[in-house]
Amino acid sequence: MSQSQRAFLAVAALACGTVPLSRAADWPTFRGIDRTGIAPDDDLLEAWPADGPPLVWKTSGAGRGYASPAVAGDRIYTLGDGLSTAPDDDEYLSCFDRETGRPLWHTKTGGPWTDGKTDWQSSRSTPTVAGGLVYVLTPFGHLVACATRDGREVFRVDLKTVFGGTKGDSWGYSESVTIDGDRVICTPGGDQNTIVALDARTGRPVWRCRAPDERGAGHASIVSATLQGRKIYVQTTASGALGVDARTGALLWTYPIEQTTAVIPTPIVRDDLVFIVAGYKRGGALLRQKPGPGGTVTIEEVWALKPELANKHGGVVLVGDHLYGCADDQPILFCAELLTGDVVWKRRGSGKNSVALAAADGHLYARFADGTLALVPADPAGYREAAAFRIPGSGDRPSWSHPVIADGRLYLREGDDILCYDVRMR
Repeated sequence: MSQSQRAFLAVAALACGTVPLSRAADWPTFRGIDRTGIAPDDDLLEAWPADGPPLVWKTSGAGRGYASPAVAGDRIYTLGDGLSTAPDDDEYLSCFDRETGRPLWHTKTGGPWTDGKTDWQSSRSTPTVAGGLVYVLTPFGHLVACATRDGREVFRVDLKTVFGGTKGDSWGYSESVTIDGDRVICTPGGDQNTIVALDARTGRPVWRCRAPDERGAGHASIVSATLQGRKIYVQTTASGALGVDARTGALLWTYPIEQTTAVIPTPIVRDDLVFIVAGYKRGGALLRQKPGPGGTVTIEEVWALKPELANKHGGVVLVGDHLYGCADDQPILFCAELLTGDVVWKRRGSGKNSVALAAADGHLYARFADGTLALVPADPAGYREAAAFRIPGSGDRPSWSHPVIADGRLYLREGDDILCYDVRMR
C-alpha cells in the first residue's frame, strides 16, 4: 500500500467516524469501519500456497446465511439460521471468541427466511457492534439489539409494523445498520419513513425522513459524507440514491434510477463525490454534492449510469483513483477510472459467478461464488492473480459472504463455518 493510500484511509476513517471501534484493527460492521471494504492493514502476504494462507482456526455454528463476520474487541458476531449447534432451524445471532473461534453465545432472533429459491434464503445482514451492543436486522425487518457480553436482547423494533417499512424487492432486509453516537440509523423503506434515526439504547424514534414516491428499501448500508462540515447520510434504495441531513433527517437530494430487479451494493463516498451502482445491467454513476443557499444541497452528475460498471451484489472498492468490481454477477473483474468512469481493463478470474470484494495493502481479496478466493494486486496496469485457493466446505451454496481483513487475519464465512487465516507477512 502506498503512502498516499494509507493517508486517504486514515482521513476517511476520521471523517466518517460513525461506528466507534473497540480497537484500531476491528471490522465492526459491513465493509468495515468506514464502509469502504478496505482494511488499513499493511505488511500482508503477497502470495499464498495452493491451499491458501495458514489456517489459524475453523469453527462451526454460524448457520445458513450470507452475513459477513463483524469483528470487534475480542469477539466475532454473525447471523444465520439452521445452526449445526442449535436444536431448531430458527435464526440466531451468534458470538465467537476472536482468538480461538470458540462459540460464546447464541441468541434467537426469529424464524428462518425461507422465501424463494434455496440459494436466496437465510440471513444476510452483517451485525454492527458499538457501545457494548450488537445490532442486527433480520430478513423480516426486525431490528434487534443485544448485549455483546452475553447476548441478552435489549430491544427490538419491527420496521414494518412501527414505520410501515417496505422492501423494493421480495428478498428480505439485508442492511447493516449504522451507529452514529447515540443513534441507530436504518432504512425501513417506503415514502413515509424511508430512513429513520432511533435512540441507540432504547430503539425509540429520534427523526424520520420521508422521500416521496420511494419504492422501498434496497440492500445497501448507509455511508456518511461531510460537505463543508455538515454530515450527510448517503443511501441507495430501490428508487436510486438520496442524501439526508444527519442531524435533522431532512431530505437533501435524490438521484432517481429506473426500476430494476434489486439495488444491492453500498455507495462509495470520497469528499464531495458519491459513486452509486446497481446490477441487472443498470450500471454505475458518479455524483457530486454541491452546497446551495439556505442549507440546500444539490446533486450534479459527473458521469451518468454506465451499464458496463453494473454490479449485482459483490460490491465495488475504490483503491487510489480506480474502482474495482465484478461485472454484474459474472466472474469478470473490472478496473475503471473514478473521475471518468472509463474502463481500464476487464478480465475473467479463475473462479465462477459473482465476486465479493474486499481490499487491503494494495490487493483485492476476490471471493468468487463457487468458493474460489483470489489475491489480486489492485493495479490499473492489468489483472493478475497472485494466488488463489478453494475455500474448504464451499460448493453447497453460493459463497456470497464478503471477506473480512482485520489485524492481519482474514475471516471467511462459509455457511455454518467461519474460517480464520493468518495473512501477515512473516
